Amino acid sequence: MDNVLCDEIIQEIFMKLPSSSSSSVSLVSKRWLSLFRSSRTSLSLRLLPPFSETASLASLLSDYSSLSSLSLFISFDSAVSSTDSGVSDNILAVVSSRCSRLRALRFMPDPVSLSSLNSLSAACTQLTSLCINLPRPISLGWVLSFPSLRELAITWSSAGQEIDPNNQLEVWESDETDADLGLQSLCLVGIRRGDWGVGWLWRSCNNLKKLRLQSCQGIGGPYSSFVQCLQNLEEIELRTCRSVIDGVLLHIAENCQFLNSLLVYDGGSRDGLLHFISNCRSNLQKLDLRLPLDLNNDHLSAMASNFRGLLSLRLQNCCLVTGEGLRLLGTSMASSGLEELALINCDVVERESGLLATLGQHLKQLRKLDLSHNEMLLDKEFISMSISCTHLNDLKLRGCKGITNVAIVSVLRSCKFLENVDIMNCGGIESEAIEVFVEKCPKLRRINVEENKLSDAAKMWASNRFIEVVV
Repeated sequence: MDNVLCDEIIQEIFMKLPSSSSSSVSLVSKRWLSLFRSSRTSLSLRLLPPFSETASLASLLSDYSSLSSLSLFISFDSAVSSTDSGVSDNILAVVSSRCSRLRALRFMPDPVSLSSLNSLSAACTQLTSLCINLPRPISLGWVLSFPSLRELAITWSSAGQEIDPNNQLEVWESDETDADLGLQSLCLVGIRRGDWGVGWLWRSCNNLKKLRLQSCQGIGGPYSSFVQCLQNLEEIELRTCRSVIDGVLLHIAENCQFLNSLLVYDGGSRDGLLHFISNCRSNLQKLDLRLPLDLNNDHLSAMASNFRGLLSLRLQNCCLVTGEGLRLLGTSMASSGLEELALINCDVVERESGLLATLGQHLKQLRKLDLSHNEMLLDKEFISMSISCTHLNDLKLRGCKGITNVAIVSVLRSCKFLENVDIMNCGGIESEAIEVFVEKCPKLRRINVEENKLSDAAKMWASNRFIEVVV
């Protein structure tokens, strides 16, 4: 059969196989290994010292002639300085010479010089997605060399670096010339309070749909430039950006008419967040907050009044929220069609008896429920909610140590549409219950559970029913 099938047919078969079959396919023969590599469109590599063997990397990448997506991660040992861009530049030069068809490149975690990006842009003209680490100071003129870019993620190195006066890319004054970039997704990590040079980028991103700021103490330019990228913004993520959160939320509330998703993690402002919730002009559909000391009932009350179109609400570590605020929110969303609710590590879930039952009665249309890491959550409280939420297809109870076999049996009876279940680190759930669940849950397609809780019978049922088991 191997002789009858031509290379093209074998490659077509390889492209349709699940990723779990990759290791087996490549061991059949040298021919299959060669065909498998040449048919791969995506590859992820972690590079270990010594980095002098770039010839080996070049040879390897040459075998993957169809690559369109490449992720490279560099691991340094104590003898190599991770602030030296020479190593990264050499590796990036190999990528430029061997992967001309690339459409997506993720190159982390070490900085690359701006001159090496110029070479990359000349070689990989089809790049639409780029994720890199850059040295300081901020200089963004090189972005113009990638006209096809739609997704850009930049992390600025914590170490400073002087501008090379002989490199015009590095001394290019980006704030003097505006452009019309095609970027739709932008992620910026590590902007310092005194950094400057991002203003040009803000003014040039008129088509931006998604924005992510992480560990930023500033926005790298004036807010008058920043607001020019907000007109078409649909998603924004703010992670550990306490220094700029008020200003960003203020301008989003005033300028974003199409925003449908907001995430704020680890660093908020009570007043700034309340102002945003109360004055948001867009029809927000997804809200994800991890603000242990900044989120309280005032915010939930404002959500109940202003966010009537929410489809997804995710709250993590909400220490100051009480049952009163959550009940008010649940009542207001009874007719809004809320499809996803997450209360992760929220002690109010364990502290106030009957809260989950009330939420379940108001939110019967839920499709996704995440109660992970509520360690003291008991069967009685969970079951009182699950019997009302009969349309669930995604359930996460990871780390709920108080949940036992009784709850799993109840879920099996009530929730006939479950497809994805995560019961990892649930000490009270035993292998017998898991075996029954895998066998009898009618639509189950994926389950997260410890391997030592999977009996031979459970593995057999999972295999026969094409259920993915993640351990």
